[in-house]
Amino acid sequence: MAVIVNDSNFEEIVMKSDKPVVLDFWAEWCGPCRMITPIIEEMANEYEGRAVIAKVNVDESNGVAVKYGVRNIPTVIFIKGGNIVDKQVGAAPKATFTAKLDAIL
Repeated sequence: MAVIVNDSNFEEIVMKSDKPVVLDFWAEWCGPCRMITPIIEEMANEYEGRAVIAKVNVDESNGVAVKYGVRNIPTVIFIKGGNIVDKQVGAAPKATFTAKLDAIL
């Protein structure tokens, strides 16, 4: 299951992670976000122990979204060593997300 990240635990879960982090910015009302939710959950299981797969609800934790300039959702940001290394804006097939993560593992 994907880790829930919010404004208060962001630093601990994302910035201090020794593994790559996939951060999915989403909202309940967003149709494309709901389309990629099963992909994100599958990745959380498949990459367990090798990467942190996390979700940020932009309606509940907009501080993180503002920090990363997220204006459209879904936006999935790939972070390694505290730095953004890749980004996917909008829904995409699972292969797109896994290819981006595999590239930074």
